[in-house]
Amino acid sequence: MLLAIAITTAIPIDPARAQSAAPSVIDFNWIDSARSRAVPARLHWPTSVAPGSRVPLIVFSHGMGGSRRGYSYLGKYWAARGIASLHVQHAGSDSSLWVGNPLTVVDRLQRAAHESEALARAWDLRFALDRMLSGGAGSYGAQIDRRRIVAAGHSYGANTALLAVGARVMREGQWVEARDPRFAAAIMISAPPFYGESDLASVLSKITVPNLHVTATNDVIEIPGYHSPAADRLAVFNAIATPRKLLAVFEGGSHSIFTDRSFTGGPALNPKVKAATAELTLAFLDLAFDSNGTTLTRWNATWQPILASAPGTALSPVPVARSRRTVQGSAVGLVAAP
Repeated sequence: MLLAIAITTAIPIDPARAQSAAPSVIDFNWIDSARSRAVPARLHWPTSVAPGSRVPLIVFSHGMGGSRRGYSYLGKYWAARGIASLHVQHAGSDSSLWVGNPLTVVDRLQRAAHESEALARAWDLRFALDRMLSGGAGSYGAQIDRRRIVAAGHSYGANTALLAVGARVMREGQWVEARDPRFAAAIMISAPPFYGESDLASVLSKITVPNLHVTATNDVIEIPGYHSPAADRLAVFNAIATPRKLLAVFEGGSHSIFTDRSFTGGPALNPKVKAATAELTLAFLDLAFDSNGTTLTRWNATWQPILASAPGTALSPVPVARSRRTVQGSAVGLVAAP
């Protein structure tokens, strides 16, 4: 399983619907002693939480070469709207990859992409959630709504989120899996295919939670020694059997447009895609947890000008149509816009 480079640079957040007080950012330097593995994490926490209320939690996994500091635009957006997010840093595939001899960076990337590290990342999410809920994050864990815990990630992190909600692979006649039943939904941004797995339907067949997929027509992963066309993002979505899924495809963009980088994918499109992605995640959660499609209907109308394909407004089977647009020079099947 391979993912793209995540390099972070903060961008401004749309203040609409934001709470009056700024959200809190808290870093944890946890150690999983059972695995002798550091699991740093950053918590974006809403400042204005009513006494006795419960806060939804998104556990977020970064892409290749990222860190807990990344995807801050999402963490800030969620926290400003009453949702906490815990951004987990994966020691075997984090920003330390870029430190050292540049001539050996390919070797470091290949080690980071090994399936043992892919599985370790999923255990990182489980450990971090354990710590969050069991007092390792102070009093915050007691305020989490345990019915509304979401796995999320970008690129390699999207694969990690998929493992956390039921993806599995067959090795030596046995299924290798890391599903955590505490995750009630999943958000996958730019999910790569599972490296070396030709039968994606089998890998993803056990995923039953509501899941959102976000990508773009130019969402191409290109790192030393690895290439994944944008059509791979659609293949992952199509291979998931449950009808409780949604897909949004932006027109143009890039793979790293979903990171904190400010100009990738075009300086005009970049902030729009970030704002739209952040808003879409909340519309998805409204639909998944409250069966409320109103926000998603409004989202489709607002962002239609930059969409190649819009998500449906119900977590039910959606028709697949041929798009007139092309991805990497060839037509691909996209979910039809409503």
